[in-house]
Amino acid sequence: MSTTTETSYSTGVANGNWKAGVLGGIVGSVVMGALVLAMNTATLAVAIPSMYTLAPPASPGLGLVVHISHGAVLGVAFAGLAGVLDAESLGQRLGLGLGWGVVTWVGLAALLMPVWLDAVGSPANPPLPNFAIPSLLWHVVYGLVLGGVYAALEDAV
Repeated sequence: MSTTTETSYSTGVANGNWKAGVLGGIVGSVVMGALVLAMNTATLAVAIPSMYTLAPPASPGLGLVVHISHGAVLGVAFAGLAGVLDAESLGQRLGLGLGWGVVTWVGLAALLMPVWLDAVGSPANPPLPNFAIPSLLWHVVYGLVLGGVYAALEDAV
């Protein structure tokens, strides 16, 4: 006869709501995508889809699909960060969203995207680094919408 003993350990890390993160990321990237289309269509129509060799030719629709997919994945990461940081109030979540928008702008748009586009031979390859102010605006809006939607839906989904 054998016995087993299970021991569980608490890490002390709160979990974020990944579903609210996905939904917040989708809504945030749709709002951001609308701004990009209004301000610089080529970014959404050529640069973003060409990361996956889906352009040229220009395709705002494909660019939007890719962009929304990125937004959803980054929303899950945001949810994890919100859980780890125990961001519970609307203000904390909006502040975290704003910071998340800046971090994604620096890390992904300004540094990673130019390298990636160069690697795939995109005709829309920006300089490295690409600290474009309109892109900062777009990413901050994404983060704020993500934080707000996350706060609104965290307990509902």
